[in-house]
Amino acid sequence: MGESIFWLWLAPVLLLPVFFAMGWFAARVDMRAVLKQAKSVPEGFYKSLDALVERDSGSAARALSDVVAQQSDAKQSTYELHLTLGKLYRTRGEHNKAIALHQSLLDSPDTVSARRETVLFELGQDFQAAGLVDRAEKIFLDLQQTGMAKPAKKILLSIYQQDRDWQKAIVSAQQLGSGNQGYQFEIAQFYCELAQAALYHSEYDKAHSFTLEALRINRKCTRANLILGDVEQKQQNFQAAIAAYSAIEKQNHEYLSMAGERLYDAYDALGKPQEGLSVLLGYMQTFPNLDLLHVIYEKSLLLNGEQQANQTVIELIRRKPDLQGVYRLLNLQISELNPMWRTDVDMMRGVIGRQMQKTVMYRCRHCHFKSQVFFWHCPACNKWETFTPNRIEI
Repeated sequence: MGESIFWLWLAPVLLLPVFFAMGWFAARVDMRAVLKQAKSVPEGFYKSLDALVERDSGSAARALSDVVAQQSDAKQSTYELHLTLGKLYRTRGEHNKAIALHQSLLDSPDTVSARRETVLFELGQDFQAAGLVDRAEKIFLDLQQTGMAKPAKKILLSIYQQDRDWQKAIVSAQQLGSGNQGYQFEIAQFYCELAQAALYHSEYDKAHSFTLEALRINRKCTRANLILGDVEQKQQNFQAAIAAYSAIEKQNHEYLSMAGERLYDAYDALGKPQEGLSVLLGYMQTFPNLDLLHVIYEKSLLLNGEQQANQTVIELIRRKPDLQGVYRLLNLQISELNPMWRTDVDMMRGVIGRQMQKTVMYRCRHCHFKSQVFFWHCPACNKWETFTPNRIEI
């Protein structure tokens, strides 16, 4: 019994050199295979990779095109190379070349089944990039019952947003949202677009219905309440308008600056302008970042006179001084200054005003795109409701 246990412990030690030799041999075999495959890769392929690293897409496209031509002459498979070269052409804006390349690949007898679906998907993107949206849409619709259905639906959604076809966009987003990723946020914005168009055409019932649908889908949709307040105000339902605008405080208080003047107008229409001004002052005292100084000054000037309006705004500026506030403060105080100082203060106002044009603006919270104009839909990253509703110093 003791001898058998001894050999049981000794066996792994004796077999260790054998295992080492087998591992060394396997590594040598794998290395030879790798070297053999590396020698079979055309030189132009490495040139194209090097050009891409150097960010020279033109040289990369030419080198990869040469590789495709060589492989085709040798009657070798060029499926992956065609796809890559087509994408490179599309990235460079050479849409005709991309379309021709992918169409030629479709004609190949080897392009069947999943490969054919992939090539069609790339061709659809070529058409979309070239501005041939109708042809792109047809391809992506044809791919709905294939393995490329989900990515095709995503591109269809972007096409419908680009074309402002909000009804189709809603359907596409609903289909995409059936999985783990929801599209309630985007769908609510699409209903807001429909509501805004209906309001523009004085179709108040439609606009009201669309805003309620947007709020049903996303109860925190501030834009829906803004439009709903506008709809009620147009129909002289001023108390309902006040309720809609005031609801924004609980949704996202930052958007109160967009509702400020509308909210005051609703109170004014009810014969309660002072109450409306008090509400705006309360918002500014609670949320100093709101961009309501101009509205408060104009309405206070109308109701209470210049002296009280000036004092009200000065107190608000001192609570949270910034470029916009200092600019307005200088404007308010310049008339009371010693004439010897007025020229210098006016120069300071000019400098601050020019600086504000460069640095005070709206910014997308997602991609940081900056603009002097507010957008609900960022033109840079295509995200919804990502712009800061109050201008900020960049």
